[in-house]
Amino acid sequence: MDQSIELMVNGAKRTVEAGPDDFLLEVLRNDLGLTGSKFGCGEGECGACTVLVDGAHTKSCILPLSAVEGKAIRTVESLASGDKLHPLQVAFVEEDAMQCGYCVSGMLMAAHALLEKNKNPSERDIRDHMRGNICRCCAYPRMVKAIQRAAKAMAQGERR
Repeated sequence: MDQSIELMVNGAKRTVEAGPDDFLLEVLRNDLGLTGSKFGCGEGECGACTVLVDGAHTKSCILPLSAVEGKAIRTVESLASGDKLHPLQVAFVEEDAMQCGYCVSGMLMAAHALLEKNKNPSERDIRDHMRGNICRCCAYPRMVKAIQRAAKAMAQGERR
């Protein structure tokens, strides 16, 4: 049975009519119109649906709403500020770190979680952290370079 559930999404309180067992990804996309997070496998294995929940990268396709009440949810839509891209987004473009682009929103959010914890990650740190996000186009080497580039840009004071 649906009920009013209050969520904190991208810094704003949002109320949705949904069941506590409904998955976060469905609500983000279908009820809130935040379509950046993608449905991939539906089993929490590919990472296309990755969002941040209280700063931790989380697979939203298997996360029930009951698990996120009162927690801060961030989607890829929160990275840019108006028309100013986040350094991660800029770096992904500059390093040509995407082909089809389907995985990119999840990759960006997982990378953002890493850079919040580790300001200067090694290649090994990046590869280990990003292990749960799959790119079928195999752009991994360019993504690693993009994350390293973003880390340097962020260290130089570019917007987070």
